[in-house]
Amino acid sequence: MYWANFLHIYQPANQKKRILEKVVNESYRKILAGLKMSPKAKVTLNINACLTELFYKNGFKDVIDDIRKLTEAGQIELTGSAKYHALLPKLPKEEILRQIELNYLTNRKYFGNVYKPTGFFPPEMAFTKDLAKIVKNLGYKWIIADEASFPGGDPDYSKIYKIKGLDDFRIFFRERAFSFKILSAQLESGNVLLRDLGERLKKHEYLLTAMDGETFGHHRLGLEKLLIDIYQSNELPTVTISELYKYFKEDVCNPVPSTWTLMHKDMARKIPFSRWDEPKNKIHQMQWKLTYLAIEVVNKSNPKVKEYKKAREMLDFALHSDQYWWASAKPWWSLEILEKGAKELEETVLITPGASKKNKEMAIELYKNIVFTALDWQRQGIVEDLVKEHYDEEVSMRLDTTAPYIPPEEFNKIIEHLKKQMLEAAKVEEYERAAQFRNRIQELVKKREEVTRK
Repeated sequence: MYWANFLHIYQPANQKKRILEKVVNESYRKILAGLKMSPKAKVTLNINACLTELFYKNGFKDVIDDIRKLTEAGQIELTGSAKYHALLPKLPKEEILRQIELNYLTNRKYFGNVYKPTGFFPPEMAFTKDLAKIVKNLGYKWIIADEASFPGGDPDYSKIYKIKGLDDFRIFFRERAFSFKILSAQLESGNVLLRDLGERLKKHEYLLTAMDGETFGHHRLGLEKLLIDIYQSNELPTVTISELYKYFKEDVCNPVPSTWTLMHKDMARKIPFSRWDEPKNKIHQMQWKLTYLAIEVVNKSNPKVKEYKKAREMLDFALHSDQYWWASAKPWWSLEILEKGAKELEETVLITPGASKKNKEMAIELYKNIVFTALDWQRQGIVEDLVKEHYDEEVSMRLDTTAPYIPPEEFNKIIEHLKKQMLEAAKVEEYERAAQFRNRIQELVKKREEVTRK
């Protein structure tokens, strides 16, 4: 068996320096240090170029240098993506192309010639076949998607797949169960992962995990130690995703739309992007109306006018996927982030040269309605109800997989790991984070009987 691990790192382009520094110290530097200590370890890495730019502007050039050196050494394979982490399937083709080009040019600027991606990561792992066609036509050789994109959701990991109708273009599928086991801290060590893989270790197949890099050390204190422990195992050789070509035969499949947080219930409803575009979510619908208005207004503007450049750049940034995610309450909710996103789109319309009075008034009205509706949702308990429905990502993810229930011993393991992280946070005086872990534990304990009952 081979292990192909994929990590995605991203921070919003307007991230505050103190938060960025915290993520850099807790996660990025530790992961890179672990890779340097483990010369046989390999990872396929996506870094959205807005984060690369943040590293440079905020004095974290050592992170750029380490990524470059590890790429030169063959330990890191870099991928293409969208510079500002846009949900690409929801955008017009011209905006998709622009986001991808900006990402390439910016990363090439800071990483130099080592940045020559052949693979592509769509933000949120939001896949459609139409997007794959665009990516292929740009010269990329493969795209990564969740196993939910594979028809039936059960790819054969002794094969790699080409996309039907797209000559010489491949798709690699993230294995959800083991990705989740690692990122949710269910595993105590690399040896536990090897034990769980069992007989698969002896088979000619691969394990493809894909996770947010910030999970290791930032979102979950100390979890970077598990990652490095797995990398240092002699029983699980690591490869980059592109290296899988050498070892496995090919088959053909016709993948379907999905994301890496897609739940089976949304798949059944045929709404693969519900956490960013839920038809029943009034806020989402207004957000996208404002998004498309901003795109239309900017694209109708005269590029030769002096103020155009500022409006164009503001639109590029304003297309980030965060604002829609945090308006879903599935279970993530942030009034601050959704308001900020709406404000960026509104301001884009207002500063665009040639924007009509009607369009400006429409942008202002949409912004107000988004914010007022969000406040109403909080007052009326709608947010609380939605969050309860999608009460905990760890449990809901597991309940939505093929496993009909969580074994009691595995449930207890989740609780114990959360307790360890709570104590770790308290030890370094991260009391707010410790309280979040405490609340999560309490919520899970209330659900113990329900989720461990066969």
